[in-house]
Amino acid sequence: MLLLTVVYLQEKQGKMSWANIKQIKFIILMSISCGLLYLHITFTHKVPHCTCGHCHVEKHHDAWFSERFNASYHPLMTRNSSHVSTETFLWWQHIQLRTAGWNEYRNAVDKLFQIIPDKELYMDGCPDCCRVCSVVGNSGNLKNSRYGPLIDFSDFILRINRGPTKGYERDVGSKTTHRIIYPESAVDVDNSTHLVMFPFKVLDLEWLISVFTTHTVKRANTPVKSTIKANLSLVSVVSPSFMKYVHYQWLQNHGLYPSTGFMTIVMALHICDKVRVFGFGADKNGNWDHYFEKTPPFYRTGGHGGTFEYATLKELHKRNKIEFYTRW
Repeated sequence: MLLLTVVYLQEKQGKMSWANIKQIKFIILMSISCGLLYLHITFTHKVPHCTCGHCHVEKHHDAWFSERFNASYHPLMTRNSSHVSTETFLWWQHIQLRTAGWNEYRNAVDKLFQIIPDKELYMDGCPDCCRVCSVVGNSGNLKNSRYGPLIDFSDFILRINRGPTKGYERDVGSKTTHRIIYPESAVDVDNSTHLVMFPFKVLDLEWLISVFTTHTVKRANTPVKSTIKANLSLVSVVSPSFMKYVHYQWLQNHGLYPSTGFMTIVMALHICDKVRVFGFGADKNGNWDHYFEKTPPFYRTGGHGGTFEYATLKELHKRNKIEFYTRW
């Protein structure tokens, strides 16, 4: 307004040429237009950010993290994202050396999305908020940890496989918002818990359909439940593309394929603003056991690159991308 007044007075006194006045008025009008556009974008199309104080995907640049984290990969499958590349499909088939072909896969996907929601979840950003997620594994290092209250004080609590809460609330918490499974580790969940399945083969998709319909699939690699309790509207499946992304970009092809636990942590990095990790790794004596059961001596994690996965978790913690709790 002050600049407009000066221009007006100068014009009245004849101290400015008409050309100069036109140029200044044009600049002023452009400035006002840009300001109004900025206000419109600011108040009607807010740029998503979180209010955690520190969020893993924003603020300072981290080359190591940027080489691994790719926001374009959505963890959960939809009908559209189920159309994977030939390379991805062949990698996924090779995980457990299965021979089911593309047609069997497409048939299973079509049937699956007739009974579970076909929508993109958790990828809407979280403007002006802080979504805190706790990923709870099953390591024996949770024993006597007293992490329960901290775990429960989270927006999302993702528990891996069969890890129970009853009788262990002081150390692992009592709440569960998401239960991560594959057929051999399936458990019943209550009506408010999201059931998230990692499929390692076409048969796993067929099993998921079966437990809610025909109850005819009773064996995967080992005998499996033929029925489970869950809210069908809260059932989702992780995309094979996301699994391959974790294997190649995060684990650099270590192991035959990623563990469900490690993939869940990467999934949490994609859907959460702050990620806390509990119950991963060995106990203080170097034993790889579970907090709720005894495991065989020298227990290890199958074909997964466990050592590399653990080193990556520690690196994420070092770079302030996750909070990694190991009790000691």
